[in-house]
Amino acid sequence: MKKLIGDVDDVVLDTLRGMAAAHPSLRVDLDQRIIVRADAPRTGKVGLVSGGGSGHEPLHGGFVGYGMLDAACPGEVFTSPVPDQILAATTAASGGAGVVHIVKNYTGDVLNFQMAAELAEDEDVEVVPVVIDDDVAVQDSTYTAGRRGTGATLFAEKTAGALAEAGGTLQDVAAVVREVNERTRSFGVALTACTVPAAGRPTFELGDDEMELGIGIHGEPGRERTKLRPAPEIVDVALSAINDDMPLSGSEVLVMVNGMGGTPLMELYGAYAAAAEWLGGHGVTVARSLVGNYVTSLEMAGVMVSVLRLTPQLTELWDAPVETPGLRWGR
Repeated sequence: MKKLIGDVDDVVLDTLRGMAAAHPSLRVDLDQRIIVRADAPRTGKVGLVSGGGSGHEPLHGGFVGYGMLDAACPGEVFTSPVPDQILAATTAASGGAGVVHIVKNYTGDVLNFQMAAELAEDEDVEVVPVVIDDDVAVQDSTYTAGRRGTGATLFAEKTAGALAEAGGTLQDVAAVVREVNERTRSFGVALTACTVPAAGRPTFELGDDEMELGIGIHGEPGRERTKLRPAPEIVDVALSAINDDMPLSGSEVLVMVNGMGGTPLMELYGAYAAAAEWLGGHGVTVARSLVGNYVTSLEMAGVMVSVLRLTPQLTELWDAPVETPGLRWGR
């Protein structure tokens, strides 16, 4: 294993120390292991909290800031944050108007966020949890009952964050998260495995000439293991699966071509070119796009394609100003 790390046991803590040093717009609590907007809580504003295992950066901590999350709670690598940690993030984000939890559909995340919401209610903080389950690749997997939560998480954090910033109510902000989840589908492909530092070995074996179609962001098995194909064919597999589950023809969409952590941006733009051609040929208008590493799986090489069918309101919320370490424009 070759990793740019110090002590294996301190990987997450060192990441938090680095974020604190690099981003004065954030308040990082090393004891509670939470990342909070420096100006949180904002009185009268709906709080927005998300979190999950580390190793997916910039998700979630890199999306804390103006126009997105108020707080994030990173667990150990590929391990859910604990309820007390989530409660600390919820309390830090609470400005008296309630808090929305954006929860990826992984069993540990769902259970721990549920427990944290109950604890917060005991402290008179109203919490509305919304589960993200946009992955079309498989129905059940190593970490989930039902579909996995992937790229829609970023879309939800951005649009709901914009609405909360504009003064949206607790129910309205939660409704946008649900709407984004319902209107988004994702599909991931792995070209290599990744290595969890504490394990010291790849999460699975993949031959030099193989790829995994429908991979999860923790390295969970997908639909099929097959021989490596050219990028346009890989994109065709992903978009065909998305289109089969959620017909896209005639829609205006937001498309994200997301790197899994180890894919060069050059290759991601090549994949985006194939995606744009595919969508145009199927009667789909690409209104907004995002290319880069946003929802990663350590150093895994691969790509995830996420498509959100836009509405005028969702487009407006996507375009609204945002200023976070991982996403920023308009401010």
